[in-house]
This record gives sequence, C-alpha cells and structure tokens, in this order.
Amino acid sequence: MALLICLASLSARGGEVADSCGCEGVGKAYWVKQLFKNGFHINDSSVCYPRFPRFALKVYNWGDRTFNSYDPEYAVGTGKNWKLTAKSQNWVESTTMLFPENRELAMHSSLYSDAGINLSFMAVSIGWTWNMNKLLNQPSSRNTFDFSFTTSRFSIVINRLSSEGGMIITNFGDYNMGRPLRYHFEDVEMQSTTAQAYYFFNNRHYSQAAAYSYSKYQLRSAGSALAGFQFNEQKMSMDFSRLPSDMLYYLPLESPSYSSHYRSYNILGGYAFNWAIRPRKWLLNAFATGSLGYRQVFGEREPERHSARSLLSNTIQVNLAAVYNHRALFVAMTSSFYGIFNYNSRYTHFDAYGRLTGIVGMRF
Repeated sequence: MALLICLASLSARGGEVADSCGCEGVGKAYWVKQLFKNGFHINDSSVCYPRFPRFALKVYNWGDRTFNSYDPEYAVGTGKNWKLTAKSQNWVESTTMLFPENRELAMHSSLYSDAGINLSFMAVSIGWTWNMNKLLNQPSSRNTFDFSFTTSRFSIVINRLSSEGGMIITNFGDYNMGRPLRYHFEDVEMQSTTAQAYYFFNNRHYSQAAAYSYSKYQLRSAGSALAGFQFNEQKMSMDFSRLPSDMLYYLPLESPSYSSHYRSYNILGGYAFNWAIRPRKWLLNAFATGSLGYRQVFGEREPERHSARSLLSNTIQVNLAAVYNHRALFVAMTSSFYGIFNYNSRYTHFDAYGRLTGIVGMRF
C-alpha cells in the first residue's frame, strides 16, 4: 500500500521524488552524501534533493537536452562525468617585426617544457601548468592557465600565457648584414590573454568534445563550420639598452625601450572535422579558424593610435589532435598554432604561439 501511495504521489508531481518516498526525516545536506556515495550520478531517483537543488537539476537537464544532444549514430557520451588528466606540454613563442626595406627584428623562445594537471566535471574543465625548465635552472619564468566549457552547440575557451626572458634573437635589422644570428635575450616580458566563444553549425553530427574534452565518442566521421567572437589582450615590453653597442646601432626601432599594449575584438569563423578511424578507439581531428576585427591600442602616439592600419586586428589558429581510447583510459596528442597580426605605419608585428601536448587521463 505504501508503494502505491508513493507511486501516486510521483505521478501527481510529474515524476518528482516526494519527501514521503524515503526522504522524510533526513538532513538538508543528506543529498550531498548520497551523491558522493553513488559516484555523482545526479539523476539517480533515490537522491533526496531539497527544493532548490532539484530545481537546479531540472535546469541542467533542460540545458543538457537543448545544448548537448547528438544524433546517436554520430556521437555518444562515455558514461562518465569526471575526468582526471596529466599532460606534458612543449611550446615555443615568437615575435617578428617587419620593417620597410626588408629589415626584420625577430626572436623566439627555446623549446620549453611544462607539466600540468586538469580536473573536469561534465562540461567544465579547469587546469594549471607549471614551468618544468626551472628544474634545469634556466633563467626564465613562464606559466599558462586554461579554462574551457564545451557543449555540442558551442564552446568557450580562455587561455592565459605569460613569460619573462628566455628569448633568442634571430634577426636584428641590418646587423650581421641582415643575416640570421643567435643571441640570447633576457630583457623581455610578454603576457597574452585570449577568450573565444564559437558555435558549431553541424552540432548534431560533429563533436568537439570527442577530440579535445574526451567526454564523447565520435562514431562516424563528420565536420562542422563554426563562427563566433574572440577577445585578445597582449602586453609586451622589451629593453634593448643592454645589448652590445655595435649591435644596438642597428636597432630598427625608434627607442631601445619598447612596449606594446592593446586589446582586440574580433569575429571569427572556421571549420573542424573528426575522422572516426575506429569508433570508440581511434580519432583524428583538424580545427582551423581565422578572425578579423577592431584593435584598441594603449600608449601609442595619438596619430598612430587612430591610424587605419593600427585599428585592424586579425588572427589565425590551427589545431590538430589524435585520440586513443581504451575503456576508462585515454591517451591524446594535440598540436596548436595561434598567430596574431598587428599593423601600424612603421612596421607589421606578428606574434605566434605553438604547442605540442601529450595527455594521459582516466574517466570515473
């Protein structure tokens, strides 16, 4: 009889778990203990959610159905909510200034190795990376921060990178008769923050999460056009005053102390494709975007700040990924290239960042 009353109550409440169905007399925080015990299976009908957490769960389930559903013939979930990953990241940054008369000021970093961890719950992922070159007592300081939120329809990605020193000058105007050289340069600081949000048009078939979040399986090969918005902030300072005098003479800049600070607001577009070589096992991905927009410059001379060339901003990005899945374990290798073009009446400035990342993780 109690079971019939409980079922009737469930029917009257549209499937909600009533307090009389095994939840009477429990504490307000008891549902948290239940989630820990059942491995965070949030839709377990036996969990005694209070009113607000149950409302939040309904909102989440609505959002999951609306923004994170796929054609099951093309992509499916892995059945796990949590992921713990370890990664080894090797990257290089470069900056190049192209001046009239084929003069060039160019430098790049050595190959830097970082290590990091990443913890993900459903669509949210957060991680931190440490500079492993300090173990070799190299005089540079570098770190990165990454955040991503990915659904079937859209993805939001935030990256922050900062570095001090550790650059190698490879071209320095007419010095060395304009030929390439190799000079270690430490008086440089760079900071870059990028935020991107883009929408996948073929979101029923293509899964970005299968290639980069490891929370889905791509069962059949598919691609998608994408479009969105991008924000980028760049800060850079370089002090050439301590260079040898015979080298400093050929500096193509107006002053030995160089600084740059700007923000850009861009519209981006691109295309991504997943090759499901062996469903649930092997996956390859290619992802490419380009953007064009407005650049807000700080600290420049007034005429230069408002020149037509200085107001233009555009970027390019190319990502490649290979993923292998084995039950709850996965291994991935990703490479990415991100380039930023800046223009003014004196030179064209191009910053580039390249990464090669190895990832080992498990789902639970």
